[in-house]
Amino acid sequence: MPYRTLDPDKIITTSERLAARIGERFQGSGLSNVAGELASLALDTKEKAALLEQPIWWLRALIAIVTVCGAMVFIFIGTFLSFDRIGPDGFDFVQGIEAGINTLVLAGLGYVTLFKAEERIKRRKVLDGLHSLRSLIHVIDMHQLTKDPVVFNQDFTPTASSPTRKLTRNGLSRYLDYCSEMLAVTGKLAALYAQAVPDTEVAEAVNDVEMLGSNLSRKIWQKIMLIGPEAKPVRKPRA
Repeated sequence: MPYRTLDPDKIITTSERLAARIGERFQGSGLSNVAGELASLALDTKEKAALLEQPIWWLRALIAIVTVCGAMVFIFIGTFLSFDRIGPDGFDFVQGIEAGINTLVLAGLGYVTLFKAEERIKRRKVLDGLHSLRSLIHVIDMHQLTKDPVVFNQDFTPTASSPTRKLTRNGLSRYLDYCSEMLAVTGKLAALYAQAVPDTEVAEAVNDVEMLGSNLSRKIWQKIMLIGPEAKPVRKPRA
């Protein structure tokens, strides 16, 4: 169903269009460069998610070989070794059964570990991809950090170390809104990993990234609400 799964191509289109919008309004700005990096990361995420959806064939082939070899070993043990002979001490049969059980338990544990290897490999790759998204989220946050609407207060007095303020009310509002949109896109890119690898730990890690972006976006919108409307020029009354 087209509306029950995320389409990576549409997310890429959205990120590229967002980068173009930011580049047109804030040409040559650091935020424009970050938006371009987000669009590039969207392409990388699509490729990684597509690979994660595919089985690791070499690992599955290895599991099949190990399974066949293990079955042949147990067949050999059951066919050529005898457990019904009782030696002078009377413990040969018991020792044979104990050795067989220990071998079966160890083989089972090894098989389960090997069977879970594909899940662990994919989980590791997802965490690496989420690390890049988390880093980009913090970069976006750094760009909006000094964009404070308090500068539009009449009693605001900058200090010698205050950053240069060139944005108007409308410009600052658009700047912060773009930051919020970029954070939303990072959340959707993180969700692509959860869609590709349906794993509980992956879902929790993806949820942490989405919550990080949502919390920062909430703070950004609090700033936007404090900006207020653009001041209109006062017209002089006609004489």
